[in-house]
Parts: sequence; structure tokens; C-alpha cells
Amino acid sequence: MPHTETSPLHPTLHPLPAPSPEAVRLRRRAVTATVVGNFVESFDWLAYGLFAPLFAERFFPSANPTTSLLGAFAVLGVGVLARPLGGVLLGRLADRRGRKPALLLAILLMTAGSVLIGSAPTYQQVGILAPVLLLCARLAQGISSGGEWPAAAAYLMELAPPRRRGLYGSLFSLTTAAGAFTAAMLGGMLTGLLGPGAMETWGWRVPFLIGGVLGLVLLALRSRITESEVFRREVSSRQDRSPLREVLRTHRQQVLRSVLLVAGMATVGGTWTSVIPAMGQRLAPDGTMFWVVVCATAVMILLQVPIGLLADRVGPRRLLVVASLLFATGGSWAYLAMTGRFTSLLLAYGSGVVYLVCVTTVLPALLAEIFPPRVRALGIGLPYALTSAVLGGATPLLATHLGKNGPSGWFIAGVVAAVLLGLAATATSGASDTERSQPAPPEPVPDGSGPLRQDPPDTPPARSAGHPLLGPAPRS
Repeated sequence: MPHTETSPLHPTLHPLPAPSPEAVRLRRRAVTATVVGNFVESFDWLAYGLFAPLFAERFFPSANPTTSLLGAFAVLGVGVLARPLGGVLLGRLADRRGRKPALLLAILLMTAGSVLIGSAPTYQQVGILAPVLLLCARLAQGISSGGEWPAAAAYLMELAPPRRRGLYGSLFSLTTAAGAFTAAMLGGMLTGLLGPGAMETWGWRVPFLIGGVLGLVLLALRSRITESEVFRREVSSRQDRSPLREVLRTHRQQVLRSVLLVAGMATVGGTWTSVIPAMGQRLAPDGTMFWVVVCATAVMILLQVPIGLLADRVGPRRLLVVASLLFATGGSWAYLAMTGRFTSLLLAYGSGVVYLVCVTTVLPALLAEIFPPRVRALGIGLPYALTSAVLGGATPLLATHLGKNGPSGWFIAGVVAAVLLGLAATATSGASDTERSQPAPPEPVPDGSGPLRQDPPDTPPARSAGHPLLGPAPRS
């Protein structure tokens, strides 16, 4: 039986026939290729933070280990500062040429950066060229990171049924946690097998080379996906498209709201994916921090789908408010009380991971519904990448500087303030979750044959007969 989908992400509505087996296969391929990119990015990004204490002196030799680590984190910060460039370039590409080309270019840059880090010569071998190569690799990965998540979020939300956006968003969190889990598990196993000496000499290269192989596999997967139907129907047919000009001129309030929504994720992400692992490496015995990350992410992998279902049930805004308030209290306490004990490190790291899981589950839907399809990727990418660059790039350096003698209260206060900014964006939303799910005014189909059918505004949308990937939609 045909059904209709009503959502601000699908403003031109029409009856949807039962999907054919071929359509089901293509949808599964598209979703898999999209979310696996988040796995590769998370794997590479956390690997840098976990292994930075091991290779810092190879690129930034110094008598003071903290100085070497600051050099490694400075390169990380420069890579993060490249995210706005990636958000603009890849976002503009996604809105003008399609989501698929942007997703292909993003993973190509990430793969190239991983291979370059894994094979780069050290300072003792080539001198100043070594940190320059490391910097180039992180710049490529920064551009990739700035465009990967926004393009993937726009694409995935355009694939998702209206009542399944939280569940689809949880796939981002699932692959993020899986990437972190894999990087940490690999680090713990390598440390146990090779020992500290071999790890500092060459073992730190292994995860980056593995990341390069994963990137090549993902590149092959993404080359076979199809373009978003929303893009083909509502964007590709438009002759005059200048997404950057439209975002800056007519969507300034939406950009500001997006910045506030992303602020907490950028700050906590910059701290918990690099600073906390590095501090744990210094405070705890060799290899302990790897297993802390393994345990925390293993638990969160099990909770991904329930959190996505919860977001669909209670609404993404309510989940964001609860997660922010819990982190502001419990997360700050766990950070300040952090010691070298396993349980202390697990509480500190786990508090940030729980917050990030909740936020990354709801952010794709919250950001995608703010912008229309013709500027969606760039509208998400510009504020996301800019905020991540400023906050995510500064936090590792600031935390390392202020935390020379242990966790800093001033630093965690700033992190909590950034988290609470998301509540301000939630409070200024112009419509509730229910209101935003109402149909948009009818628009002409691309061939100009007239408006597409949609339910009257006061008629609740018909219940979806189901979805080929994730089962039937929940009842209203």
C-alpha cells in the first residue's frame, strides 16, 4: 500500500510505492557507504590523539616531553583550522554538483592524509621537512573532516523517513564509537605485543596505514552509491544556484543557531578525543588509557540504537537538553577528579563520550531541518566547520597549557559554557518537533506538470508501512 512521508527534509511530497528489491539494495549500500566514512574519520582522528605522545618527539624533538606534545597538538590544531575551508569547498560542491562527489572527495583526502602520516620520515631523517609533511597530512584531513560530516549528514537525512531521523542519526554515533573503539583496541594490542620501545620507534605508524587501507575500501563503496533523490528532484534542476551567497545573505540567523548547536560538540570533541587520552597516557601505566577507551566505547556501541529510538520518541531537542545538563554537572566533576586509576579515567572519558553520543545522534536532524535542500550541505558545513575549527582546534593546546599540573578548573568551566550554548539555540527554535514535521507548501515537480499531492495541513500524516533498512516506523 503506498504511503506518504511528511518532513521539512522532503518538502515536495508524493505517494511512495513499495520499494523494489533493487531499491532496497541501493538504499542499504548508500546508508552503509555514508556512515562508514564517519568510522574512518573517527578512527584516524582518535588515533592521532592516542598515539601523539609516542610520535611527538619523532617530529618535534625536545628535552621536555610536554614541549614535543605541544608541537604535535599544534599540528592537530592547524588541521582543525582547515575545517572551514573544507566546509565551504565540499559543502558548495555537494549543493551544486551533488552529495556523491563531495563524499568521494572527502574520503580521498582523509585517506591520503593517513597514508602520509603512516609513511612520513622523522625529524632525525629529513629535518624540518618531517613536521612539514605531518602538517600537510593534517591539513588534508582537516579539509576532509570539514566537508565529510555535513555532506554525509545532509545525504543521510535525505534518505531517512521522517520518523526515523533520530535512529538514522544514531548510526553516525555508532560508527564514531566504533572507530574510536577500533583505534583504542588496536593501540592496546600493539602496546602489549610490541612493547613501549617498538611502539615509539615504528609501532605508532600501524594505525595510520590501516586507516589508509580502510579509506581505499570506503572509496570503492562510495563510488557505487546513487545521488540523493531530494537533490535530484529539488536542487539539480535549478539553473541559478549560488549556495554560498544565499547562506550568507538570507540564512544568517540559521547559521548563528547552527554555531550554537555545534559549540558543545566541538569543544568536548576536541578535548575528549585528544586531550583526555594524552593526559591518561601520562597519568596511568603504559597501555591503560587504550583499554579505558575500549571499555567506554564498547558500552556506548551497545547504547547507540536505543538512544536513537529515544530521540525519535521524546524529540531531539529534549534529548539535547538532558544530555547537556548531565554533562555540565557529572562531566565537569569527573574531569576535575581524574587520576591515573582505571576507574577514574573511565568515568572522565565516559562522561564526554556519553554526551557526544547523544549530541551526534540528534545534530544531523536538527541541522538538516534548518536549511532548505538547495543550501543544506553548505548551510551545515560552514558553521559546523568554523565552530569546530575555533573551539575544537584551540582546546587541545589550551588544555595542555593549563593542565601542566593536572586538570584545570578554568578550562572545564569554559567547556561547560560552550555546552550550555546549545540550550540557547534550542530555546530559540522557531517550531517544536511536531510543528516541524508538518507538510511544507506544495512545490512544482521538476517538469512543471503541477504540484505534488500532499495531505492537508490539519491531517496527520499516514503511518509509514515500513522502511527497507530499519523496519516499520513508530506509531504517532
